[in-house]
Amino acid sequence: MKTIITELFGIDYPIIQGGMAWVAEYHLAAAVSEAGGLGIIGAGGAPASFVREQIQKTKELTNKPFGVNVMLMNPEADEIAKVIVEEGVQVVTTGAGNPGKYLASWKEAGIKVAPVVASVALAKMMERAGVDAVIAEGTESGGHIGAATTMTLVPQVVDAVNIPVIAAGGIADGRGFAAAMMLGAEAVQMGTRFVVAKESIVHENYKKKILAAKDIDSEVTGTTHGHPVRQIRNNMTREYLKLEKAGAPFEELEHLTLGALRKAVVDGDTVNGTLMAGQIAGMIREEMTCAEMIQEIMTQAEKLLKI
Repeated sequence: MKTIITELFGIDYPIIQGGMAWVAEYHLAAAVSEAGGLGIIGAGGAPASFVREQIQKTKELTNKPFGVNVMLMNPEADEIAKVIVEEGVQVVTTGAGNPGKYLASWKEAGIKVAPVVASVALAKMMERAGVDAVIAEGTESGGHIGAATTMTLVPQVVDAVNIPVIAAGGIADGRGFAAAMMLGAEAVQMGTRFVVAKESIVHENYKKKILAAKDIDSEVTGTTHGHPVRQIRNNMTREYLKLEKAGAPFEELEHLTLGALRKAVVDGDTVNGTLMAGQIAGMIREEMTCAEMIQEIMTQAEKLLKI
């Protein structure tokens, strides 16, 4: 399927893998790119040296385009921005800030830039800054979220900007893909579905929690402090919400989640770890390869869209 995004990024299918911290490493990114989508390395809070290593290892597994997601609050964001240029990365997605100060060097290097946005105002700001596309991410997503749903956010962003829009949040199959296209998106970004890919290095305990999840099993912490995060409920979320309701200061709550994502992804701690996952987790029932996922989604979507 050809869209503005497939042409812009040089990929076969308009499917982008979310840049999830600790999850989106080189095995997964390479597998998604090899399958015809756009694999993304999640820099998260990692040092620049780690990101460089991840990029180089991805190149060993694929010669197809892939990208890096830069969390702009990372203390080493400046160095990571330079590494991306030096290593010839084709695409950058960004979150948790404004990538404006890096755009000149990235554009000079021919890198395509697509920030994640949660509002029309931010999408317009990013267009004025000169980005190539925006990722309109609804509140159904896993991890850090905004307030608007994908169904309402995507068409409003599409109407507001003249650059291509990638839809994210609540998309896991061909039906969600087709719906996003009907809303005006030129591609979709998926995170939770790829967490359970066979190539994903996520601990089996984490994968099993997603595969067993029901429609109501995710909840949002951090809303009172302006840092909402969607995850699968467990002992940690219950304790967090209890403290949050009692008016605990942000520092106390932050201490509760310190290193919790690593606990879940690497150690398989599903009791006290942070099991970031979107509301779509309730639809995911099978562990598949990235190629199998993408082919299944595209086959279903093409039938629905009658392409």
